[in-house]
Amino acid sequence: MDFQNFGLHEAVVHGVQSMGYSEPTPIQSQSIPVILSGRDLMGSAQTGTGKTAAFALPLLSLLAKHSKAPRCLILEPTRELAAQVEIAFKDYARFFDIEVGMIHGGVGHGPQREMLQRGVDVLVATPGRLLDFMEEGDINLSSIEYLVLDEVDRMLDMGFLPQVRRIVERCPKERQTLFFSATLPPEIEGLTKWVLRDPLTISIGQRRSPAETVTHGVYPVAKDQKFDLLLALLEKTNYHSVIVFTATKMMADRVAARLNELKHPVACMHADRSQKERMEALEGFKSGRFEVLVATDVAARGLDIASVSHVINYDVPGHPEDYVHRIGRTGRAQQEGDAFTLFTAEELDAVRAIERYIETKIQRHKLEGFPYLYTALFNEDAIPQGGAAKGGRTLNGYSFGAKSGKKRR
Repeated sequence: MDFQNFGLHEAVVHGVQSMGYSEPTPIQSQSIPVILSGRDLMGSAQTGTGKTAAFALPLLSLLAKHSKAPRCLILEPTRELAAQVEIAFKDYARFFDIEVGMIHGGVGHGPQREMLQRGVDVLVATPGRLLDFMEEGDINLSSIEYLVLDEVDRMLDMGFLPQVRRIVERCPKERQTLFFSATLPPEIEGLTKWVLRDPLTISIGQRRSPAETVTHGVYPVAKDQKFDLLLALLEKTNYHSVIVFTATKMMADRVAARLNELKHPVACMHADRSQKERMEALEGFKSGRFEVLVATDVAARGLDIASVSHVINYDVPGHPEDYVHRIGRTGRAQQEGDAFTLFTAEELDAVRAIERYIETKIQRHKLEGFPYLYTALFNEDAIPQGGAAKGGRTLNGYSFGAKSGKKRR
């Protein structure tokens, strides 16, 4: 099936084809007909499967032409996600008379207020800034016909659900509502029953499993050697671009600064960076100016970064589902990718929690030639006996030489 077979507006089909897309992904194939029919939808799919187009294409077809009042509201948990969704809508609507706008925190109110006064059809917003404008009387949601809650599980993690409830209460009861998320944890069930009307549920892939295109492993290391091992992996791995995830903003700054001192083309991204700094980091990484992006979990979900060859978890994520999201930044669009996780003795319980979550034992690795200090992790009972990494060998249950070789520049 291609996009012409769904009954989408011809201008939408023209827009998506002009971007080089010809065949829909599974989440798109299943979602588009449901949305065009007017039914509420709860969609779940792994990161990188095309969820934005799954709701953008049919909604643009339903909107069809410009009118001053906002008719479609899309809530996103972060400003980066909001910016990406705005860009996607504008790209798909390039042959439409449709106005798309975005409001988010971190910048002044003035330009956003002026945009609202001019009028938009599609409004992409983060909850906090939208509530600010609502309370100041700058926007009325009574004209909303289509409501999209995107990355709902992330909104739950960030504590946004009370704000989301306040926003939904101000939208008309007669509307079409769409949920899209990478996972659908039980905590969201109460919200779905209240917000959605007889929704159809679409679930693509195993939500607890990493993408099949990602090869992943964990690297035990003494705490004092963690940064040295990161450096060694970067030097010996044949990579194109790498996202390094840290647990805290302070650690992201520290790792990025040390890599920069050692002449690695590196950018840093976390919530305390200004909007300008975050966008410069993201655009520089996407363009190839930076080979390494050091980030907190602000970059783990939804960001449209193509061709990330490797993900390195410098810190083990505290929530097992975040592991799946982080390593899902590579191996996207059917390309292969690799994910490495460094862990110390203090992080062993977190690694085991991830293994229980994904119901799979993750292969332990040691990097050939690295001058390891002893750690009790090397005596871990659960280390598998055998099974080398790609092109490697095993010794005492550890794989050596995982994806090693001089990196590409």
